[in-house]
Amino acid sequence: MINERRNYLILAAAFLAFVLSVYLWFTGQTREGIFTGIWVPSIITFGIFINLITRRK
Repeated sequence: MINERRNYLILAAAFLAFVLSVYLWFTGQTREGIFTGIWVPSIITFGIFINLITRRK
């Protein structure tokens, strides 16, 4: 139960970072949009790392 909630929160954070990145890009703030877009794979990678650590115990 808690693993599923954590997975959804991490996925939601990655999705929100993506949406923010697209918003920034199309409002003319291209550098900020690119910077925020870099967060998405980092957030997903962090989620995978957390899942591996908790599964190991």
